[in-house]
Amino acid sequence: MTAQLAIDLDRSSPVPLYFQVAEQISEAICRGDLPPGARLDNEILLADRLGLSRPTVRQAIQYLVDKGLLVRKRGVGTQVVHGQVKRSVELTSLYDDLRKTGQEPATRVLVLGPAPVEEEVAAVLGVTPGTEMLRLERIRYAAGEPLALMRNWLPSDLAPLTAEGLQERGLYEMLRAAGVRMRVANQRMGARAATAAEAKLLGERRGAPLLTMVRTTYDDQGRAVEHGSHIYRASHYSLEVTLIER
Repeated sequence: MTAQLAIDLDRSSPVPLYFQVAEQISEAICRGDLPPGARLDNEILLADRLGLSRPTVRQAIQYLVDKGLLVRKRGVGTQVVHGQVKRSVELTSLYDDLRKTGQEPATRVLVLGPAPVEEEVAAVLGVTPGTEMLRLERIRYAAGEPLALMRNWLPSDLAPLTAEGLQERGLYEMLRAAGVRMRVANQRMGARAATAAEAKLLGERRGAPLLTMVRTTYDDQGRAVEHGSHIYRASHYSLEVTLIER
């Protein structure tokens, strides 16, 4: 597949050659020129075509493997995993956004049941610490790959949620179907390194970069109806914001 790509190298540039190769392959993946499952030429063929050493090409490929864009498979070669999920910052469900873009979302429910709410979350939701609320924890998959670990707290009487339903539909879709009219949300984005437990669940290495999102959603009566604390694989996910001059 890489034989079809125009990889232009600037040998006078201070940018390392391996990085130039990696960035151009990464851009091809994001554009869709290299779709999920596409196989790359082996290192010998690619090095010969580009006039580079095998160690340089190997370093470029390993860089993309570490970013989660490529995977090495015994007997198959090097393949594209999938492009990065790009999501607009809107009051929408990740499940619905993935489905709209053909990313084949899937969900694994880890926790669903009543639990005493933590002090920090209780303050945000306007309840007494220790109040029993519904605790929800899920792993969201896109194109068969783990993308996000999502933890949510909701009022216990808000909507009839089941693990089976959450595997087939997005949380916001189920809330709206139950008559919850979500109106506004406060959201905070950040980044940090993955813990060992998080890395295991998301298929990352310990210390890998993660994007974080903390969101509290309110209905049309001003009631806090959902508080979420989500983490996303930075190699697979990004957020887009449109800025307007006023």
